[in-house]
Amino acid sequence: MVAGQAGAAELTDRWVYLQTNLQVDKNVEDAEALFRRAAKAGYTGVLLSDSKMAKLGDVIPRYHQNVARLKSIAAETKLEVIPALFHIGYSEPMLWHDPNLAEALPVEDALFVVRDGVARVQADSPTQLRGGDFVNLKLWGWKDPNLLPDNGALRVTDPKGANSRVSQKLQLKPFRQYHLSVRVKTQDFHGKPEVKLLAAKRSLNHADLGVKATQDWTLHHVVFNSLDQSEATLYLGCWGGETGSLWWKDVTLEETALVNLVRRPGAPFTVKRERGGGLVEGQDFEPVADPKSGTVPWKGAFEVWHEPPAIKTKLPDGTRLRVSFHHVVTVNEGQVMVCPSEPKTVELLRDEAKRVHAAWGARSYMMSHDEIRCLNWCAACQARKLTAGQILADNARTCVKLLREVNPGGRIFVWSDMFDPNHNAKSSGDYYLVRGDLTRSWEGLDKGVGILPWYFGRRAESLKFFADRGHPQVIAGYYDSKPEQIRDWLAAGKGLPGLNGVMYTTWQRKYGDLEKFIEATR
Repeated sequence: MVAGQAGAAELTDRWVYLQTNLQVDKNVEDAEALFRRAAKAGYTGVLLSDSKMAKLGDVIPRYHQNVARLKSIAAETKLEVIPALFHIGYSEPMLWHDPNLAEALPVEDALFVVRDGVARVQADSPTQLRGGDFVNLKLWGWKDPNLLPDNGALRVTDPKGANSRVSQKLQLKPFRQYHLSVRVKTQDFHGKPEVKLLAAKRSLNHADLGVKATQDWTLHHVVFNSLDQSEATLYLGCWGGETGSLWWKDVTLEETALVNLVRRPGAPFTVKRERGGGLVEGQDFEPVADPKSGTVPWKGAFEVWHEPPAIKTKLPDGTRLRVSFHHVVTVNEGQVMVCPSEPKTVELLRDEAKRVHAAWGARSYMMSHDEIRCLNWCAACQARKLTAGQILADNARTCVKLLREVNPGGRIFVWSDMFDPNHNAKSSGDYYLVRGDLTRSWEGLDKGVGILPWYFGRRAESLKFFADRGHPQVIAGYYDSKPEQIRDWLAAGKGLPGLNGVMYTTWQRKYGDLEKFIEATR
C-alpha cells in the first residue's frame, strides 16, 4: 500500500517518544506502564531520549541497572527501543564534560583600562540608555499609544491583543559584548514580555526574560553580541498581550566583556597594549577564566548574566588594552550549541557512541541534531572556510560513520529540520545566531539515514524532498495537539516511497491521546 492509504499495520515503525531520566527509579516504573500501554495499542517502538546518554561514563550503577530493567520490559512487550544520542543543537549534556567546547561568538579589540591593578572594560562610546531616563520619551524613537507613564515607569493594562512596545535605534560597536538590564513588574499579565534587538535581517538576542504572570519589580538581563552590526533597533514590550498589567522601568545598556568566557584552541584569547605589542598571560597579567561559565545552574549549563571576571595586572594605572575573546550566549531557556569543529567534540561523540551501544545494543539509533541556533562564528569554524551548511554536513557524516563503526548494519535516524530546505536549512543567513548559508547540510546524510520530518506547515514539500533523496521516513506527529492531524501528514505523503512509520511525539509528556493517535492512522 502507498502512504496515505496505509493502515497502522502497514506502517512498520509505530513509535512513541519518551523523554526521561533513567537514573530515577520512579521514571522506570512510569516507562514500564507506558511500554505496556503502547504495545497494547499497537505501537512497535519507543524513541528514548535521556540526557544521561552523553555521560554514561559518569552515571551511578543504578542507572545501568535501570537500563537492564527497561530492556527486559521492551523484550517482553516486543517494543524496539531507539536510543537518542549526539546532542548537536541542545548540547548542554555534551558540555557537561567541557563547557569550553561551546560554540562561541567573537569579541574583537574591546577596550580595557587599568585601575588599581585591575583592567576592566570601558566603552569606546557613551552608553545610550541609563536607569531613570526610561520614561523620558525624547530618548525613544516611538512607543505604542497604550504604553502610559506611571510613577517613573511605562505601563500597559489589558492590551487585548494590541502590541505594546517602546523602541529606539542604537549605535553599536561591531563584535562587542553588551549587557542590558531592565526592571519588570506584572499583575495577572497574560502575554510574553520581551526585549528584542533587531539588526539587519537577524535578532541579536534570543534568551527568554523569564517574566512571571505576577511579580513585583524584578531585574531581568539580556546579553548579546553586536556581531558585524553597527546599528540595532531595541524593542521593549509585548506583542499581542491580552489582559493584566505590565510595567517597565530602569533600563540600562552598557558594554561588558568576559561574561561566559570560552577558552579553547578554536576560541583564542588575546590581550595587547592599545599602542604596542601583545601581552603574555601568566606574565603580564594573571590567567583569566570565568568560573561561572558553563557551571551555573549545573555543569554544562550557562546563565544569561553574572558579574564578569576582571583582568588582574601590575601594569600602570591608565594603561589601555585591547582584548579579544569568545563568549557564549544562551537561546530561549538556556540552549547552547557545541562547536562541531573542535577535535575534542568528535572524541566525545566517539566515546558516546561506544558507551551507548555497549549499554543498549540497539538495532536503531537516533541522532539528536535539532534546532542548531549558533554556528560558524568561532575561530575553529571560520578557519575551515566552509559554509554553516557544509560544517553541519561534515558533522552529520562523522556521526553516521561513528554509529556504523559500533553498530554495522544498524539503522540510523535524525530529525529533519536542520537538513530540510523547506525548514531550517536555508540560504537566508538569518537563522538565529548561525553565520551564513545552511543549505547543503543534507549532503551529510546518505540515503541509508532515516528522517523524522516534523514541520507540519510544509509537510508535502518536506516529505517529497526526502523521498526524492531516497531516505526512509518516520513522521513525527502529534506535538501535544490534535491526534487526528496525522491523517493530514499521511495524505501529504500519499504515493511517496519510503514512508514507513509515524511517531507519537509529545514534549509535554502528554500521553492521553496515545490510542487516538494510532487509531487515526488506520
